[in-house]
Amino acid sequence: MIGFALLALFLILMFIGIPIAFVIGIVALLGILNIPYIPEVTIPVKMLNGIDSFVLLAVPLFILAANLMNHGKISQKLIDLSLTIVGPIRGGLAHANILVSMMFAGVSGAAQADTAGVGKILIPNMKEKGYDKETAVGVTAASSTIGVIIPPSIPMIIYAGLTNASVGALFLAGIVPGVLIGLGMMLFVLFISIKRGYPKYARSSFKKFIKLVYETLPALLTPIIIVGGIISGFFTATEAAAVASLYTLLISMFIYKTLKVKDLPKILVDTLSLSSLSLFALAAASALGELMSYFQLATMAQEFFVNNVGEKWIFIIIIIAFFLFIGTFMDAIPAMILFVPVILPTALQFGIDPVHLGLIVVITLAIGLVTPPYGLCLLLAAKIGDLSIERSMKAVMPYILIVLIVLMFVAFFPSVAFYIPKLFNPQLF
Repeated sequence: MIGFALLALFLILMFIGIPIAFVIGIVALLGILNIPYIPEVTIPVKMLNGIDSFVLLAVPLFILAANLMNHGKISQKLIDLSLTIVGPIRGGLAHANILVSMMFAGVSGAAQADTAGVGKILIPNMKEKGYDKETAVGVTAASSTIGVIIPPSIPMIIYAGLTNASVGALFLAGIVPGVLIGLGMMLFVLFISIKRGYPKYARSSFKKFIKLVYETLPALLTPIIIVGGIISGFFTATEAAAVASLYTLLISMFIYKTLKVKDLPKILVDTLSLSSLSLFALAAASALGELMSYFQLATMAQEFFVNNVGEKWIFIIIIIAFFLFIGTFMDAIPAMILFVPVILPTALQFGIDPVHLGLIVVITLAIGLVTPPYGLCLLLAAKIGDLSIERSMKAVMPYILIVLIVLMFVAFFPSVAFYIPKLFNPQLF
């Protein structure tokens, strides 16, 4: 009876607009206080233990790297380089929007930072060049989701902490799906650009291209340093995040000279503000996890799937559908904290590799970033583009379909995603 009451409370609080971190915390608090077998001290202990992790230090550090990148105006340099590459194609500015998101993804690991940083520059620019609001907002919001798929990825780090999966393997496995999603979006943009007559840029000279590559090379080296260092074992994911932050700070201040010492307090405050939301949700979810353990939800889920779902492919479809639904209401981090421990034992029993499961979960939850009512990337892009949520949602639907196609491809043909990880370690899968 208590379980049903807590579930009803969870849904009510969520639908009336209470932030998901507080919803999780309130349900955990009331649930544990009403169960005599769990001492009250469990709540703060579990919350502290939930964030007492060296791996989780990577979360604020990667957010800091993204903020430094935005404030250091490195985003503009990446946009300029992208325009020299794809600008001559019909709809070049929209193509550049997608390409720069793929580049940005290699630094920040956070989709929201991409939407805010790139969107503030490109959405007004696209509108000035004759693109309608729907295209400008849709392309920006949808391409930002690549930020949590191409390494580094904050959700992948959280997933690795939950399951002990290899961070390096997850990062490598995200490269092919991320690139496929980006190329798929570019094909759609090409189609609508030809149909609507969107402009293209004149072809840049080879000299200008080389000059821009030279100017952006320090920024482009960031993902190579991060991923290369992790794969080689030179440093951990957290150490990689620290190196990325320091490296971005140094190139912004001393190479590009676009960042001043007086800018740092605001950057740090913004980083702490954004990080605290994710980490508090993580702490609250850890406390709720104790409650879920009491009700033996993982065991119940395993028994249900074993008794009612006999095929691996059906289980995968159910997991995708479930996280698509959950992603519309909450961020990827609390969603994974709450439900990955529940489904992991069943996934292992079906013979699904933890890295494969992580890739499926992360890509699925990335879609939640552009689906209301949560849809943070869509909300940010819509606000920047001064477009209603209803029209923004309609504009982003074709791109969601592209992500879903790649997701299904990865889910049922994992060897494609694992091609790059196998190159580095054939024994991984």
